[in-house]
Amino acid sequence: MFLAALASVMLLAASPPLAPEETLTNDTVVALTGAGLGDEAIIAKIRSSKVQFSLTTDDLIALKQKNVSGPVIAAMISAASGNGGGTAAPALSMDSPDPAVPHPSGVYLLAADAEGARMRRIDPTVSSQAKTGGIFGYALTGGLASMSVKASIANETARVQTGEKQPKFYFFFDESNAATGAPSGTWLAGTAATVTSPNEFSLVRLVRKKGTREARVGSMNIAGSKVGVMDKDRIGFDYRMVRPGVFEVVILQPLAPGEYGFLYSVGGANAGGALTARIFDFTVK
Repeated sequence: MFLAALASVMLLAASPPLAPEETLTNDTVVALTGAGLGDEAIIAKIRSSKVQFSLTTDDLIALKQKNVSGPVIAAMISAASGNGGGTAAPALSMDSPDPAVPHPSGVYLLAADAEGARMRRIDPTVSSQAKTGGIFGYALTGGLASMSVKASIANETARVQTGEKQPKFYFFFDESNAATGAPSGTWLAGTAATVTSPNEFSLVRLVRKKGTREARVGSMNIAGSKVGVMDKDRIGFDYRMVRPGVFEVVILQPLAPGEYGFLYSVGGANAGGALTARIFDFTVK
C-alpha cells in the first residue's frame, strides 16, 4: 500500500501543471483575424471561451478598422452580453431608441412623443412610373430646353411623420444582425444588393401632386441625358457609424414642412424606359 501511494504521489508530481483557462480580449480577436482564421473559426472560439471584451463605440470602430469582420464583432457583442455559448440570440426590437439594440434591417426615424423616444421604421415606397415635364419647352426649342424625368409614388403624404425640423435617422444594414440569425433582404433588390452606407442615398424633397408625390430623377436635352438626382435637388446630411452595420444620419439644415425621402436604386430614368426607384419617405409637419 505504501509503495502504491508513493507511486501515485510521484506520478502527480511528474504531471505538467494545468494551463490557466484562456480569456479572450479584443487584442486576441485582432490577432486571430490577422492570422487569417476564417469567421467561422473565430466565432466558434469566442463562443467556447471566457471573454473580457471592451465594446464601446470607439472600440467597435477600432475593431472594424483592424479588419475584424461584422459577424465576428456581432459574436463578440453577443458573448459579452451573456448570449454566447449556444444560448438564445438577442431579440430584435422594432422601436427601441438605442441603436446598440438589434433592429430589423431598414431605415428608422428617431421620434419623440408623450411616451418618450422611440424608433419608427420607414418602409420604402416603390415607384415604377416615370413622368416627364417640360415637354412643350423641349419641343419648342428643338431640345435646347431640358425635359425633366420624375419618379412618381402613390399618396400625397407619407405614413411616417415628424414635427422635428432636423430629424435624426438610423440606417440598419444586414451586417448589424449577423449574431441574431435575422433574415436578410431589406437591401437585396436590384442595385441595393451592394448598399452598405447612407452615402449611397440621396435625400430629396418630394413635390405633392393630386394623389401622388414626385421627385426629379433625370433630365434630357439636345446635349444628352442625365440619370439620377440632380446635385441642386439634393438635401445635405451627415452620418457616422454607431457600430458595424448601423449608421446615425443627421440633416444639416432645418427642413421646411413638406414631403421628403431617402432615394436609391434608380434605373431606366429616361424618356422611353421604365423607371424603378425605392424611396424611404417621410413628412415634416
